[in-house]
Amino acid sequence: MEKTSVLMVGGGLVGLSAAVFLAMRGVPAVLVERHPASSPLPRAMGFTTRTMELYRAAGLGDAIPQVPPGLGRPRRIKVESLAGKWSSEDVAWTPGEAPDQQVKDDTHFSICTGAAIAQDRLEPILRAHAIKLGVDVRLSTELTAFEQDHRGVTAVLRDSQRREGSLRADYLIAADGHASPVREALGIGRSGRGVMRTVRSILFRAAALDGYLKPGISQFEIDQPGFEAMLTVYRDASPGQERWLLIVADDGDHDEAGLRAMVRRAVGRPEMDFEIIATGLWQLSALIADRFAAGRIFLAGDAAHTLPPARGGYGANTGIEDAHNLAWKLAAVLAGRSRPELLDSYDAERRPIAWLRHDQIFARPDYARYAGPGDKDVPIIDDAAMELGQIYRSAAVIDAGPDLPPALRPDLWTGQPGTRAPHVWVGRDGVRCSTLDLLQRDWVLLTKNARWREPAAAVGARLALKLDCVLIDGGGKAALPPPVTSPLDVPIERIAGHPAGKAVLDIRLPQVMTHSGYDTFKSLSLRQLLPLSQGQLSEDALAWVARDLAGTDFALTPVGPVDAQAFGDAFGIGSSGTSLVRPDGYIAWRVKEFPAEPEEALAQALHTVAFCSAEIQAVR
Repeated sequence: MEKTSVLMVGGGLVGLSAAVFLAMRGVPAVLVERHPASSPLPRAMGFTTRTMELYRAAGLGDAIPQVPPGLGRPRRIKVESLAGKWSSEDVAWTPGEAPDQQVKDDTHFSICTGAAIAQDRLEPILRAHAIKLGVDVRLSTELTAFEQDHRGVTAVLRDSQRREGSLRADYLIAADGHASPVREALGIGRSGRGVMRTVRSILFRAAALDGYLKPGISQFEIDQPGFEAMLTVYRDASPGQERWLLIVADDGDHDEAGLRAMVRRAVGRPEMDFEIIATGLWQLSALIADRFAAGRIFLAGDAAHTLPPARGGYGANTGIEDAHNLAWKLAAVLAGRSRPELLDSYDAERRPIAWLRHDQIFARPDYARYAGPGDKDVPIIDDAAMELGQIYRSAAVIDAGPDLPPALRPDLWTGQPGTRAPHVWVGRDGVRCSTLDLLQRDWVLLTKNARWREPAAAVGARLALKLDCVLIDGGGKAALPPPVTSPLDVPIERIAGHPAGKAVLDIRLPQVMTHSGYDTFKSLSLRQLLPLSQGQLSEDALAWVARDLAGTDFALTPVGPVDAQAFGDAFGIGSSGTSLVRPDGYIAWRVKEFPAEPEEALAQALHTVAFCSAEIQAVR
């Protein structure tokens, strides 16, 4: 019988993300997906700053095009039809925001920005990366039966030739969609607003619509009597070749003529010629599983929670964060560093987040028609808070008090345990880098006091955990090796100002240096410029630039002073305290001052939050 550490069932975004997050930690894994390829429908489109932070830490930062800083979130406008009357635009992304409360640009909170890549374009990137990292990915393969005991899970798999075989895994992650045969077989119920309606998606391509595109606007809410629809453009092709998705509140059976009539009604051009790429029906629903785990089997993504499309990006992004939360815990348990009880914190941390997002959706105007009696009393939370400022409360966190709100904007937190470690610029060998680049691999102790180094080394050794003590000195410098910086993320003007950089640009991308609008985009990086170039730049050309500039020193030029005080303020640890950060980048424990017995205090804290297999008595 075949054996592996983790079996992922479902090869969509969440299953593939789980595979990547496990593989980056060296966990052997098998992923099975019953379909031969990704769905032809683009489905999810907006991926949040937090999702991009996770992918960046997994080595995918160069592979996924991000939204250039300053463009903000996708814009939506209400129209009679695309060719008809356009009404006022929805300006505030979070409903009800007062002007002085509107969210800052995400660049204040992170080194990443969101991504506007379609799901059917992102999945192949994730799949290729998972395979590169050693994951055994099996398409056209389905799970037909499974059973678990106290040692593992035995699964029966059937391939495209209808051959069956058994596989033994230590754990199973069910990312098998909203219908989730695994969840149903386990008898796990669901609660929530329920199934609201069935809708139809029609994916099409029409060159004639290029003239209606305006910067930043990608969503059009169709406002016609008796015709409820949403039109979205996917700008992942050259001008005139963009894909458009029409979502219609219609569950009827339609021939091609009927589908074309709906598209033409939404566009407002009865004579328009266009290509229908794909169509399909799906359920608009909001349901949360009553538990996210049963023994050695875990639910993630739509199997755990289905959330309707919302401007906060709560669907796919929530599932990707599920996968990230679970992966480091499975890796720790499988390596023998943590006790299996650590895995109980997955349900304790992620299910409340799913409910928080469920309730936020129905507190907002977009889904007002489905709101229940209590929804009007739910306070609307800023989307930056929902994305980057949620709090975890579980046994894997110390002192995430019940009096704290479920989410706050990152700039309103001050390093409380249970929150995401904040982004603060620090110096590393004369180079500005983010605190986020110091995290998401192992346990990290962040401090401004060198006296923590000796206790950290002793505790890490005694508890058999890798614990990095990162000292932020008085000048705001982090005592770590220099970072690996991609030339594609450096402002173009900095490349052009370096002899080696200018030579490469002159050879590889002469159109950049001679472009009449150079002064308007020179502060962007090449990766940020790519989606704005209207096909004048290509991924291949950028890859050659990155290869040609590998090893040059222009990316290591100091970029200005670092405020050491900002670090202490953001983490709330003063000059002698410390912050213990988990491998997923969340703060597990904090002390504001140097304790009388630092080694004992750190040992007790780490043993508690990491569920260490080593005995605490070993620490003296």
